[in-house]
Amino acid sequence: MSYLEYSVRTAPSGPRKVLYLNWSLLLLLTAISSIGFLILYSVAGGSFTPWAEPQIKRFLLGLALMFGIAMVPIWFWRNVSPLAYLFALLLLVYVDFFGVVGKGAQRWIDLGFINLQPSELAKITLVMALAAYYDVVDIKRISRPFWVAIPVLLILVPVALVLKQPDLGTALMLLAGGGAIMFLAGVHWLYFAVVGGMGIGLVNLVLQSRGKAWQLLEDYQFRRIDTFLNPESDPLGAGYHITQSKIALGSGGITGRGFMQGTQSRLNFLPEKHTDFIFTTLAEEFGFIGGTSLLALYVLVIVFCIAAAMTNRDRFGALLTLGMSVTFFLFFAVNMSMVMGLAPVVGVPLPLVSYGGSAMVVLMVAFGLVQSAHVHKPR
Repeated sequence: MSYLEYSVRTAPSGPRKVLYLNWSLLLLLTAISSIGFLILYSVAGGSFTPWAEPQIKRFLLGLALMFGIAMVPIWFWRNVSPLAYLFALLLLVYVDFFGVVGKGAQRWIDLGFINLQPSELAKITLVMALAAYYDVVDIKRISRPFWVAIPVLLILVPVALVLKQPDLGTALMLLAGGGAIMFLAGVHWLYFAVVGGMGIGLVNLVLQSRGKAWQLLEDYQFRRIDTFLNPESDPLGAGYHITQSKIALGSGGITGRGFMQGTQSRLNFLPEKHTDFIFTTLAEEFGFIGGTSLLALYVLVIVFCIAAAMTNRDRFGALLTLGMSVTFFLFFAVNMSMVMGLAPVVGVPLPLVSYGGSAMVVLMVAFGLVQSAHVHKPR
């Protein structure tokens, strides 16, 4: 009996699949999302509109998609991974010509009921494509130059398209997420050492290009770097966001000011309080305890994903689960670092908490794939 036949015969079938869902993971995702609904209700002044109610609807849609995807055999998602990746690339090309412009960037496709951000979808389809690639490549070949070049190309194409929007934060997340999967798949560490050295050289080149005809970053991106290094240099201009964010974080103390009592958010000192900087609203109202509690829930999600991957003998399912957990980790790690002043402001939402349709639905789709790998793993 082949391994595929064994996997198919030992996987649950029909209604029994529901019993094999990772219910602990599902409860964690629901708890995190509920915290988001609570904070969105607070920043709206005690109203479900305009943010909490649409977010709840998007979560329910994402929940339905997660259940539907979880019931589909994992071999199906393995087979459609290349098509999903190509579809995401087509959407990235489409948004470059016909996308909706917002805040100086052309990143969204208006679907009527939701503005879809293809770069969010690309984070998931890239993981799928890389997991499918390393599932078929002989492990003895994966560190040979030719077999390393293929996944590098798979990563760089969406990165280049996202940079064109421009969206530096998402491009860096795609690059980091793709590189992490290559490492987890077993690519030799020397490649990463070389890339690290090249990265240091590239950073130096970017800084040297400032003000020249061949400048490599936009002016606003350089201003973000300046703000990150010294936000006090322009507290009412470029440094306003991070300065107000730090005030909100500090004013929360250990236990916080209380639900709906945050002055920074209630008096509108805090910008983007319902999206990128929503963590500072949480920290101001619920303090250090509230912030670390949310962080603990995030960490538990990662732990459950790693545990599921380690017990999965299907290589595609294991890499897919690890890849999705890395993507999820990058979401909250970058956002929290950003609002604390530990990283430049790059516009990355707090997963399942920040207001936004694309990120919420796409993340639930990602965890649907994780559930599919868990439900249909060989037993």
